Amino acid sequence: MLERNKDTLYRTLPLTVLKADTFMKRLKGLMFRTTALQHEALLITPCNSIHMCFMFFSIDVVFLNEENKVVKVVQSLKPWDFIAPVKGAKTTLELPEGSIKEHSIKSGEFLNL
Repeated sequence: MLERNKDTLYRTLPLTVLKADTFMKRLKGLMFRTTALQHEALLITPCNSIHMCFMFFSIDVVFLNEENKVVKVVQSLKPWDFIAPVKGAKTTLELPEGSIKEHSIKSGEFLNL
């Protein structure tokens, strides 16, 4: 259960969030896309690991639990890299490269999606 207190940080990102919540949308993800993300993100649910096979650009990745709490951040994930399953993650947010630094996203924060 989510414990809310005065020290909990909630954030809303200024991006258009596309949702991949069906088998086919999750399977395709960003594969074969030739242009990098710009002012948009892909929310993949359920998802606790990713691969970068058939990707043509790097991305930042944020893993969230069921309450949208950030459990892990990965900056500048390159094509053909892999992220093993992340304990506690239920959702993956794929962002334009540099977004984690630009928006100061850190583990323990909550994202409003």
